[in-house]
Amino acid sequence: MSYRELATRPVLAWSVVTVAGRLPVAMAPLALVFLVRERPGGYSLGAALAAAYVLGEIIASPVLGLRMNAERARPHLVAGLAAGTAGFAGLGLLPDAHPVVLAALALLAGAGPAAVPGGLRALLTSLVPERSVTQAMSMESVLTFGIWAAAPALATSLALGVGPAVPLLLQGALMGLSVAGMWLLPVGWAAEPPEKGVSVRRELLRAWPVYVLGAGALTLLALAELILPALLEQRGIGIGWAGPLLAGFSIGSAVGAFLYGLRGSGWPGPLPVQSVVLVLGVTAGVALVAVLPWTVGIALTLAASGLLMAPAMLTRNLALREILPPSALAAGYSVMYAAVGAGYAASGTLAGGLLKVVAPSTAILCGVGLTVLLTAVGAVGERRMARARANDAATAAASDTGQDVDEAAPVRNVRR
Repeated sequence: MSYRELATRPVLAWSVVTVAGRLPVAMAPLALVFLVRERPGGYSLGAALAAAYVLGEIIASPVLGLRMNAERARPHLVAGLAAGTAGFAGLGLLPDAHPVVLAALALLAGAGPAAVPGGLRALLTSLVPERSVTQAMSMESVLTFGIWAAAPALATSLALGVGPAVPLLLQGALMGLSVAGMWLLPVGWAAEPPEKGVSVRRELLRAWPVYVLGAGALTLLALAELILPALLEQRGIGIGWAGPLLAGFSIGSAVGAFLYGLRGSGWPGPLPVQSVVLVLGVTAGVALVAVLPWTVGIALTLAASGLLMAPAMLTRNLALREILPPSALAAGYSVMYAAVGAGYAASGTLAGGLLKVVAPSTAILCGVGLTVLLTAVGAVGERRMARARANDAATAAASDTGQDVDEAAPVRNVRR
């Protein structure tokens, strides 16, 4: 299917709301560092505020996602965005407040809208025909990586050129605009209630391999972003190259998402296999970055890795859509959001500890090993989950037809 089918008023309105709501999120960590960097111990305090923000996201996203009513999601989304608006605006208006107050506001800014990305993603897929879902999610990924590529430059230029509180005030204003924009979108999406005896929480827990593989992919992004400056110094390359190199990674990711959507569901292999191949491809690229001595080689490898990163995450979200019922999709996306955030944080913590005792290139390779481990665990778990779902389906078919389970299972296998 063509991307032209996405050029509708609801999808365009969704895109505007998404940019206004996600740009503040992408700017947040760097903006918090710039907000307090001139205070005593400013960089440490900035890191602590950024950690409080991320902690709020990780904790709140699954909790709030589970409470979202699919058919009346707007009140939940508006409340979350309003809380984020209050948190960002408070930080911008009270830059000299006590660190505890700033940490509480950062926690609110992270926690309030934590389930919004998952809810908006589920809403997007309800705005397009089924045949265009892959293109819609690819478009979302292109938009997201574009936002994350622009956010650091915007936060830095405003903080240094205008004032350290200005980025936070802009973030509050943008998120406030996204609140108003929610009335341009449907109130929710159609979702049948769960079948009798089916627990949404149990369904989410059964999908744990999807989350593990998603977290494994984001550990690679943490390695690329957090260790690259130290690696450049180790190689004798100017640290100023870190920004352009990471921008190349983001641009490659946006291109990869676009190309994946062009072919839609026509890519070979089931989604779990696609995910493993793509994550391992990114893993190989990041490992190569650790040993390459040339700036051009690092740049090309990062761009190629980015080309595979976005499709890797896309296949995870598409896999959730196959596994979970519509009523649980927002919660599933929110749990994924928390899982990848936890993977990023865990990799960053590991990298920070390793850099104290080993060279940056060795730290990257250790992180690559962690990714391979998570990928293996997720792949094995997903294979077992597929078998369990097949057995459940065979049991259900047998109970409907009165057949014995052992007789029904082969029939299902033949049909597949």
